[in-house]
Amino acid sequence: MTEPRTSLERLEQQIAFVLEIDRLKHVLRRNRLADGSRRENDVEHSWHLAMMALLLAEHSPRPIDTLHVMHMALIHDLVEIDAGDTCVYHSAARAEAAAAERAAADRIFGMLPSDQAAAFRAVWDEFEEGVTAEAQFARALDRLQPILMNDASEGAAWRELGVTYEQVRELNLPLLRRGAPVFAALIDGVLGEAKRKGYFAPDPVSDQNPEGTRSQ
Repeated sequence: MTEPRTSLERLEQQIAFVLEIDRLKHVLRRNRLADGSRRENDVEHSWHLAMMALLLAEHSPRPIDTLHVMHMALIHDLVEIDAGDTCVYHSAARAEAAAAERAAADRIFGMLPSDQAAAFRAVWDEFEEGVTAEAQFARALDRLQPILMNDASEGAAWRELGVTYEQVRELNLPLLRRGAPVFAALIDGVLGEAKRKGYFAPDPVSDQNPEGTRSQ
């Protein structure tokens, strides 16, 4: 991309990006709002994560730059403008989404002036790689928030998608432990209570057939 020659040209690129990311308001996620009234959109999710980063940063087991975590919260799902939201419990869909999201990152961040394009892409890549303390905390928040929404809405999306208790534990607890062990401790209890209340889809082995063999 050619760097704009004037500050006006630079501003025009930035405004074009601002208008483009407005499309994220139309990307619906699988989970519902806490009151269960409707599906959450990606902008609401990103805002919620940024607020959670500001509020919960003290629970990171390592020192973190809270503002940098907030940057990740606001940037990480912009690729879903092109790629759409993918259910984390559908492994085949997740694998297919990875290439689409990389292409989306190229296009969307490429709309910006080159210095900002590089900076935004670096933040997105850092979140995806999940290596730094900030990325691990941001990824933990990204798993914590939808679990809280699902629990508050009495498992509406979990049941709609056929998601079981074991799926939620196995996919989320490792990331929660890595980013903030106290989140994992809290959520382990939340999930156990949610299972007791019947918020999950039935497990085909343990819930429907207590002897541990599948029904014929």
